[in-house]
Amino acid sequence: MKKDQVMKCQFSAWYPLFKQHTIRSVVLPIPRNVIDYLLDDGTLVVSGSEDPPRCIQADNESSDDEEEVQWSDDENTTTLTAPEFPEFANEVQEAINSLGGSVFPKMNWSAPRDAHWIALNSSLKCKTLSDIFLLFKSSDFIMRDFTQPFIRCTDDSLDPPVEYELVLRKWCELIPGGEFRCFVKENKLIGISQRDYTQYYDHINKQKADVINSLEEFFKQHIQYKFLDEDFVFDVYRDSMGRVWLIDFNPFGEVTDSLLFTWEELVSRQNLTGIESEEDRNQDCPAFRCTTSEVTVQPSPYLSYRIPKDFVDLTTGEDAFKLIDFLKLKRNEQEDSDNES
Repeated sequence: MKKDQVMKCQFSAWYPLFKQHTIRSVVLPIPRNVIDYLLDDGTLVVSGSEDPPRCIQADNESSDDEEEVQWSDDENTTTLTAPEFPEFANEVQEAINSLGGSVFPKMNWSAPRDAHWIALNSSLKCKTLSDIFLLFKSSDFIMRDFTQPFIRCTDDSLDPPVEYELVLRKWCELIPGGEFRCFVKENKLIGISQRDYTQYYDHINKQKADVINSLEEFFKQHIQYKFLDEDFVFDVYRDSMGRVWLIDFNPFGEVTDSLLFTWEELVSRQNLTGIESEEDRNQDCPAFRCTTSEVTVQPSPYLSYRIPKDFVDLTTGEDAFKLIDFLKLKRNEQEDSDNES
């Protein structure tokens, strides 16, 4: 995977080419001060709220550019200041209104799917800038777009400049059982995977041949040889009428979730269909994988993002120092318990 391939998968790079086949969207450049706010771990108050400033202990005058939120305890008063971005907020709200009042937000490459749990409606459906800020500031996926957009790229060249953008997509109620991920190598569709592989959908298994045919037809008519690269991954949605809609493009590499395939299989193109015959293997029919029974249902891959990272590192053993500190803590607790006895 090369850095140039990642750049070609930016939303603003492909959207003008496939606008008629995907969901209506608006792209807005993100100002530098907004980027700084999103990257600031110390800013806990969500900006962009339409509610008036709340002062629990006493009324204080606030400037036009800042909203102050206060609370008090027995000893002192703490004030948190949320920066405001009036011009950007107006642009975002106008775009949201033009798209029907509700949007699905994302950045150049990623959407904050790992942060949906923090929203009041447990959804990525946003109606205001504050909804978007809450998701973005809580998302590791969004932070990765900012800080590591070219992670796992194999070329050593300088990172190309990135113009960060807020993508607002018209909100559509998509049934997870209608989403599929398609893998393309050398402009050939080599694999199709059920997108929500953690669940079993009976209609996918019953309509497997129709699904494959409709996705192949969509690829050949609207995607093949039209994308900016020959190796890529694209997501589609197949509705109840059998119509196919383009959702997104992703780089062909490990930074993209391979779902029910492995990247070793996709890169080598060996045994994708489980057929050993060389003659059958050379056929153009893509491999298709889906969850075949309720026995294979798995927990959501986003569940771990609801747990503090320290806990995840501790349980997976990824941070040895945290494990050592934990064992020392348990030992000290045991010694205190013995002394008390």
